[in-house]
Amino acid sequence: MKAARIDEYGDVSVVHIREVDTPTAAKGQVVVAVHAASLNPFDTTLRSGAMKDMIPLPFPATLGGDIAGVVTQVGPDVTGFAVGDNVYGEANVLSGGSGAFAQFAAAMSTCLAKAPAGLTFQQAASLPLVGASAVQALTEHLQLQAGQKIFIHGGAGGIGSIAIQVAKHIGATVVTTATGDGIAMVKSLGADEIIDYKAEDFAAKLQNMDAVFDTVGGDDFAKSLQVLKQGGVAVSMIAKPDTAAASARGVTAMMQYTEVTTQLLDQLRSLVEAGAVTPQVTQVFPLDRIQEAFTARESGHVRGKIVIDIAGN
Repeated sequence: MKAARIDEYGDVSVVHIREVDTPTAAKGQVVVAVHAASLNPFDTTLRSGAMKDMIPLPFPATLGGDIAGVVTQVGPDVTGFAVGDNVYGEANVLSGGSGAFAQFAAAMSTCLAKAPAGLTFQQAASLPLVGASAVQALTEHLQLQAGQKIFIHGGAGGIGSIAIQVAKHIGATVVTTATGDGIAMVKSLGADEIIDYKAEDFAAKLQNMDAVFDTVGGDDFAKSLQVLKQGGVAVSMIAKPDTAAASARGVTAMMQYTEVTTQLLDQLRSLVEAGAVTPQVTQVFPLDRIQEAFTARESGHVRGKIVIDIAGN
């Protein structure tokens, strides 16, 4: 089978399409014929070696996490899945999988769920990490309620675009940042107030927010604590919180590391099938143009998700 692999850390030039053995299902795993996969910032982080001291990759490594496809093999001790099931989820090598950017992928069954009905494989593949991140942050960590106000920093991105939809489904008022074409996108998703981050300072405009969900990081996360009301909660996908500064302001700040689980994917599927969440696929590349896909995602101007079409759908 074909797979996008790396033998060393580096830029997009280290990614190559190779012929490799098709994986088999070990204990707790299923094998999926991958119809589509999608890119996340974490894929770039791993490929570049930015986290090699904390989470070293075993070389050669097949890249990618998000997948959607059809179960072809069920391993020992797996329940709830059968050959022929349409599934979506995570096949990252660091979560016990064999890598997503391949024609077949082994994945832990605890990182998969039945795919949402009514979606294409490309749409389903765009959802696992960003969707699970948004659902976990808003429902578990922020415990967002109807009538509350949330500031979503980076609303046009993969996670932000799903978070806006989840927050509106909950019944919250959503303020978000975007710029350029992203402004129209977040408006179409239901954002109540949009701040052009290239022209306006969100900290000067906002106050008394119940929750902050940060997908941008850097100094902006520390600054976002200023817009929370007493007792408010801020969650970042990227930045480590200054807990002392948060405590001094009477707010809570935390960093979220998402673990894609069957439970979160089931919650996400329910939201999709209820019409509350629509996938935001903006570009599709075939597997043999994986370097171009990485370059496009790393350009800094991506809205929604970039998807890799592996089965030629």
